[in-house]
Amino acid sequence: MDLFSGPHIILIAFFILLMFGGKKLPELMQGLGKGIREFKDAKDNVKREITDHVNDSVDNKNSTTTK
Repeated sequence: MDLFSGPHIILIAFFILLMFGGKKLPELMQGLGKGIREFKDAKDNVKREITDHVNDSVDNKNSTTTK
């Protein structure tokens, strides 16, 4: 059983339109898009920092074992 089928999504969109109105909806979606983009950027930065740290640790271990 699908939780979000076509009719459910249409019903949710209708209630959002009723709550916020047609003029506020684009502004709301723009804010939501910015928030999602910032979250993805932060996630990528954390992932990159972890990868860099692991690579630095491996490089340091390899450099000390070859001496």
